[in-house]
Amino acid sequence: MIFKALKSKILKGIKNKRINVFFLFLVMSFSVLILMKLSNTYTNTITFQINKVNVPETAVIFDDADKTLRISLKSHGFNLLKYYFKTPKIDIDFSQNMAKTDKHYVWNNKSAFLDIQSQLKETVDVVRISPDTLLFKYDVNAIKKVPVKINTKINYAIGYDILDKFKIVPDSIKIIGPEILVSAVNYIETDTLKLQGVKKDIKTTIALKLPENIKQLSFSASKVEVEAKVTKFTEGKLKIPVTVINIPENINLKYYPKKISVYYYTSLENYKTISASDFQIVCDFAEVSQNQSFLIPRITKQPDVLRRVKINHDQIEYIITE
Repeated sequence: MIFKALKSKILKGIKNKRINVFFLFLVMSFSVLILMKLSNTYTNTITFQINKVNVPETAVIFDDADKTLRISLKSHGFNLLKYYFKTPKIDIDFSQNMAKTDKHYVWNNKSAFLDIQSQLKETVDVVRISPDTLLFKYDVNAIKKVPVKINTKINYAIGYDILDKFKIVPDSIKIIGPEILVSAVNYIETDTLKLQGVKKDIKTTIALKLPENIKQLSFSASKVEVEAKVTKFTEGKLKIPVTVINIPENINLKYYPKKISVYYYTSLENYKTISASDFQIVCDFAEVSQNQSFLIPRITKQPDVLRRVKINHDQIEYIITE
């Protein structure tokens, strides 16, 4: 019994091995056949989806979703195989090989033949492109560049302030859409930048308040980068001479005080550069009304780097002597 069972297993193993060898040779034969087929040269027509590139900003293209190109390609089967795994795409460049009428952009396969060929591998030859012509219906949009206005609610630490204006990048954006809608927008605001106890430089990103209810408009940006230098500030005080102008020649005018104090707020780095010669305080005698016994001093010259400039006198007393 033992010898019969052993003999049966041996015969079964040999039989299974023969079957495995048969299938191995079958697979190898099939693979060789496929390789031979793919090494042959074929001419096949393949459907390409269209990918629009370099469309002018002012143009809106309509009804082009179903447009395709049927391109006949000649090459070895290996090179054509990839086009059957997924629908391939081909670029249609609106900046070249494109005519334009009042209502359509017109693409012609003859003028664009070399461009199509250049997008494919050198091992693939373009035999034919169909259809001969593609029409892209379009409408014209208006383009307007508007400034960005920043909204802030910032509390600086005591003795600190912003040195200069906020730098906004980009400081303006383009709006594209129907003329009647674009013309109504003159600027775009940011969301409010809220900060507390600031004593370091500011650098952050803020979203823009874009009109959400106007779907026909598109914008070149949805957010901006803002930055500003924050530094220590201090208050300064200087005595500045008062000058009176437009005094008639027949009048001898005496006024008091001859000098008044100017208070200003500036950064520490600018504080040492400020001097009395940077200011000018003027009273215009021609502005004095009848029975008015005082002159009104005004600051007519001051450095640009100052903040909250004020004087400690709003009137200059005068008398007329003979």
